[in-house]
Amino acid sequence: MTETQTHTGNPFSFAEKAFPFSFDSGEFTALGKKRMETFVSVQTELLEEIQVANRHWMDRIQSEANLAAEYASRLSSTRTIPDAMAISRDWSSQYLQRLAEDGKHLADDTRRFIETGARLFHNGFERPVAAAA
Repeated sequence: MTETQTHTGNPFSFAEKAFPFSFDSGEFTALGKKRMETFVSVQTELLEEIQVANRHWMDRIQSEANLAAEYASRLSSTRTIPDAMAISRDWSSQYLQRLAEDGKHLADDTRRFIETGARLFHNGFERPVAAAA
């Protein structure tokens, strides 16, 4: 086509030649919708997991506050050093047991968050499968 000729053909012919694949808008829309639904679903699951973990840790904080108050009350009512040592030993063993449980729970929470987050990113960046020719 020369500079003086007018363009009367298909206005998308250049794009069709430059990009030989075709976009089916319905298929493209369905793919986008599916990905958004998956993304929102995984985000919702992650938020629920965070809320469950938050409730657990808030309950744990309250439980530790109760344990400390009980320890202080028992310790203030003792009259002898051996009794104070026994109460302190009991409290420290409970504290160490709780510390071990907290570590296990933290590891489990972290594992669940990472698994859900990995699914979030995997589903968000998944490449579409090429259509069979």
